Amino acid sequence: MNLIDNSRRTLLKSLALVSTLSLFPNLVFAVWQKDAFMAENFDSAMDNLYGLSATESDVVKLKAPDIAENGAVVPVSVSTDLADVESISIYVEGNPNPLSATFELNKYTEANISTRIKMGKTSNVIAAVKAGGKVYTTRQEVKVTIGGCGG
Repeated sequence: MNLIDNSRRTLLKSLALVSTLSLFPNLVFAVWQKDAFMAENFDSAMDNLYGLSATESDVVKLKAPDIAENGAVVPVSVSTDLADVESISIYVEGNPNPLSATFELNKYTEANISTRIKMGKTSNVIAAVKAGGKVYTTRQEVKVTIGGCGG
């Protein structure tokens, strides 16, 4: 009897989980892109994340401060009007591991993200948008007065 009770409990828990997930199809599930996040330079991080070459473009809008007083909390926003945006990523060229954040988007999500990143020193912040099977980037130099990555 105990084995049957445990199997029934497991089945009911699984059904409850599937039912709950079907009610919220737009939940974000994080995927660890280890090779991209552990890359030690911008080109390797881009290659590991996208495997595509990027085109510098003004269709990607990057908003970051010109001067960040504290590199531990640098506010950054990225947006675009491109159609079919698949992901938005933020890189800091001068950090030991340049990929700071990546956001996977679905077709119902507006391509507009805001977050805070860490910067160890003055560097270019690069925003990359993957849309329609292509990658578009833009960059902005941010001066850091107090380092945030061990500085």
